[in-house]
Amino acid sequence: MCAIFGIIGKYNEQQAKSALALLSHRGPDHCGITQKENLFFAHQRLSIIDTHHRSNQPLKHNNILLSFNGEIYNFKELKDSLDFDFQTESDTEVIIAAYLKWGVDFVHHLRGMFAIALLDGERLYLFRDRLGKKPLFYMEGKSFIFASEIKALKPFLSTYKLNNDALLSYLSFLAPTPPHTFYEGIKKLAAGEYLTWEKGRITCKRYFDLLDVIPNIITNKHEAIGLLEEELQRATALRLDCDVPMASLLSGGIDSATLNYFAKQNNTHLQTYTLGYKEFAKYDERENAKISANLLGVENRQIVIDEDDFITASNSVLDALDEPLNDPAAVPLYLLFQQIRQDGYRVVFSGEGADELFLGYRQYFEYLDIEKAADLAHKNWLKKYFRANFSMHREWEWYKRIFDETLLFRTSGEKFTDLQKNQLLKRNVKDNASLKYLQSYRERFENSTHKDATIWYSYIDLHLFQAEHFLTKLDRVSMAHSIESRTPFLDHKLASLIFSIDPKLRYEESITKSLLKQIMADKLPPQILTRKKKGFANPYMEYLIHSQRINLIQEVNAQTGFFHEELLENYVNRASKGRFKQHVWGLYVLSYWIKKNLL
Repeated sequence: MCAIFGIIGKYNEQQAKSALALLSHRGPDHCGITQKENLFFAHQRLSIIDTHHRSNQPLKHNNILLSFNGEIYNFKELKDSLDFDFQTESDTEVIIAAYLKWGVDFVHHLRGMFAIALLDGERLYLFRDRLGKKPLFYMEGKSFIFASEIKALKPFLSTYKLNNDALLSYLSFLAPTPPHTFYEGIKKLAAGEYLTWEKGRITCKRYFDLLDVIPNIITNKHEAIGLLEEELQRATALRLDCDVPMASLLSGGIDSATLNYFAKQNNTHLQTYTLGYKEFAKYDERENAKISANLLGVENRQIVIDEDDFITASNSVLDALDEPLNDPAAVPLYLLFQQIRQDGYRVVFSGEGADELFLGYRQYFEYLDIEKAADLAHKNWLKKYFRANFSMHREWEWYKRIFDETLLFRTSGEKFTDLQKNQLLKRNVKDNASLKYLQSYRERFENSTHKDATIWYSYIDLHLFQAEHFLTKLDRVSMAHSIESRTPFLDHKLASLIFSIDPKLRYEESITKSLLKQIMADKLPPQILTRKKKGFANPYMEYLIHSQRINLIQEVNAQTGFFHEELLENYVNRASKGRFKQHVWGLYVLSYWIKKNLL
């Protein structure tokens, strides 16, 4: 796991090296630079596979330069099929060999997570992995510059200017949607995209789409369970190949228990970690995790934090994220990874993706039920009623959309609706304006052969709720401590298999994660399988209020005038009573960024 960075065009050497140094946390083991006139091509290495210096990057072969962040889990298999004089035991060299054989189509042969910069003569290719595990940002001007994190691009901006599309999509969906970032002039590749730069001309194309999978290939439940178990075992086993110490996160739920079970089946006993809160044990899963660890036969270490820990770390976390990201779990997760790194671990297993793929959120079933209201023959009165009577409750918004015949599901992470934004912001936001940020995804879905609503739920959640929100958080807070996170559930072959299964098999029994629970029925005890989902809850709002950090929201608004004061105060007051808490956390994170970058 590493950082990639490069400039094509004129550059100042000292400025380029200073920008690269801002990424040293992603790869503290070696800094490699290839430079000449109009080219600065660099890499910060975190040694995971073949830790020998022979695998340092950038890697050069004839006129090809490669800087690669990630892991190619099937590189040994690929290596056996490639006619190339290999000089290392790394996956990096396999990428070059694969490119020489297949051209840009080499990416279709990779199984893993990656951000790749490959320079072939005067043509540059940038690839982001299929499901968005690794980040890749770029900016164009007199020179073309790319980097693994925004912080390495900021020095090349003449001024910091807020990107309004990033702001509006962030308020709606917890994170700015691709290609937007909060910094005008800096863009990001979306999951499954690659960029080509040649002679100053940029083209972006999609090389992978889960919707290309033919639907309903598998209609038999027993066949589906058998194939899924096999693919999940394979995805886990591939990610256990590692030359450095590895740990795992453990909650009380089925996702992390499943990963640790399959790791043990591969004769790998992972040290597990669980987070707790000193003053608010009701939020954490220490007791459940302890029970799960005992049932699984794995070691479990519990890390307990308090308000001082949370508040002290919060600024460092928000700085590590580079731009607003509305996920209050980022702070405790950062502290957990900090301890894991101090204990000597460089790789951590995490359960991201299981909820989106196996329908683990209860609200998926709520949406399915509400979709049926669209078939009401006489709904004009209801349509008029909902248009005339505004409510801040999300259920009101859901039914309004149904009777307005507009898109109901807009990611599990939707927070501020357009009408809420219109009330709160001192600007006009039209109802359904946020659909523009989902348009390309929705068009691909509507033009695909997939028709089941739950496929749309999974598809848009994997792209936005997962890739731009959860995976962004996971990447930044783990890499802040030079730790690589691996997510077996987000193996693209496993995801593709799920998209080929009759969707009804996932939800016909109205049980969350039904297929996963059936896979693990004879492997995990009932205490784990039937345990109610809790999620990574934490007392962020209690901490924010007690520490008075929440006052930053009104402080910044007094200087910017972004929001209507009365509405803003209403949200803050409701948060103190347990309502709209994540809405307010999002406003706090936004206020922090504005104060640091714009004021």
